[in-house]
Amino acid sequence: MSTFPNSPKLVKGGLVLVDPDSAQVQRVVSLQYNADTLTRKLQAQESGGEGGAGRTEPTRFKGPAVETISFEADIDATDQLEFPDQHAAATAHGIAPQLAVLESLLHPGSAQLQRVHQQAGTGTLEIAPMLAPLLLFVWGKSRIVPVKLADFSITEEAFDPALNPIRAKVSFSLRVLTVDDLGFASKGGSLFMAYLQGKERLAGKVQPVSLSTLGITGI
Repeated sequence: MSTFPNSPKLVKGGLVLVDPDSAQVQRVVSLQYNADTLTRKLQAQESGGEGGAGRTEPTRFKGPAVETISFEADIDATDQLEFPDQHAAATAHGIAPQLAVLESLLHPGSAQLQRVHQQAGTGTLEIAPMLAPLLLFVWGKSRIVPVKLADFSITEEAFDPALNPIRAKVSFSLRVLTVDDLGFASKGGSLFMAYLQGKERLAGKVQPVSLSTLGITGI
């Protein structure tokens, strides 16, 4: 397939796993096709509540808004299966390897489970919960944000003769982690602050509007 020499390079969205202690990148997961839409839901964190029947207190923020990012992405091995000599993994397993990588975001590895089992067998009284890597959602260089995978589903839509999945739709629901969750001193906390400051810089680029635009002269 030919492309125009001056066409811009396509940047893919994806997820990055980072070691929570050393901040070293462990794995990069890129989406095969970028999602067509992102749904972002923000809910303010407010202190207080109803001041009485029919009364509401002024907004007082307790911390950053709770933000959830949801999207769907497609994974398809159809093009790869047209050239089996160049894509041996797709020919043998379809898209099962890509799905396995995504599923691994939701549970500890077998080595971790075996280690906990061995600790329990030696009589260890208290076994600390297994710490997962820090998960980052990357959607362009200006949107790098720490998240927790709140919900994930896979719909397998087509299969090869050996019943390997060759086309699927995956749905993500990501809860943005803030400094309330991670603290200011952590790598994730600093990334959230950079994300928040980036929004503030973008808001500053909007041209100011006068009250006359709203048909009034003063407040």
